[in-house]
Amino acid sequence: MAIATETILKPDGFTGSVARPEHAKGPLPGLLVIQEAWGVDAHIEDVTRRFAAAGYLALAPDLFAVDGNRPAPLARDRMAELIAFVNSGPPNLMGDPAARAAALATRPEAERGRLGESLAALTSSFQPDRREAQLAIVEAAALYLREEREETRGQSIGSVGFCLGGTLSALLACRDPELGAAVIFYGTPPAVDELAKIRCPVLGFYGGKDHRVTSQVPAFAEAMAAAGKRFEHLVYPEAGHAFFNDNRPSYDVAAARDAFARALTFFRDALT
Repeated sequence: MAIATETILKPDGFTGSVARPEHAKGPLPGLLVIQEAWGVDAHIEDVTRRFAAAGYLALAPDLFAVDGNRPAPLARDRMAELIAFVNSGPPNLMGDPAARAAALATRPEAERGRLGESLAALTSSFQPDRREAQLAIVEAAALYLREEREETRGQSIGSVGFCLGGTLSALLACRDPELGAAVIFYGTPPAVDELAKIRCPVLGFYGGKDHRVTSQVPAFAEAMAAAGKRFEHLVYPEAGHAFFNDNRPSYDVAAARDAFARALTFFRDALT
């Protein structure tokens, strides 16, 4: 299928990667594809193309870019270097300071300095005080699809996010009353007092071995039910965190295949 791609830069707004079916006639439902911590990289761009091939205009807003440029420690090549480093280590490398320090110590001094700088910048992106700024970018992207983009103007808009992006997909459902559907891939749930604002159906996918995130899901499901909200979720017992990312050792092909099929069905039914 012919997929057209482009990069957009909105003044005082956001930078984003867009994919759409090139020869589609007429309007299209829109999807926000919200990045993992690694940024809008080759994997996230590939995910936008997958959704475009399914008949959507997909937009991945860059949470790290300011006026079209990322800070040097979060630049695309630096994130690629960092993810290669993380992929080469034990599964707990990001969450274990001792393991991380031991792995860094084996690298040449210049590389160690770059990796340490990028790790610090990446860690800061997870801090609660950064969440509102990231959410503002996602909200601006949703508004762009809803009001400015010709193919999606006036159409239903959904969101799907991974890890950090999964957290933001859930928060967008709380903040955007016009959102048509939200999918969460292994993102942490919103605060309970935010859930009353949700107006759209929410679908979550989690790894059974991703205890830090998945342990929060039962309470999230209970709170959503108590608030009268539609929340479906699936835990893949043998999958870990980032099971959908086929560039990572954590990739679980069976879980990823099943989750993608279910997400497409969910969006088909919700974005009408």
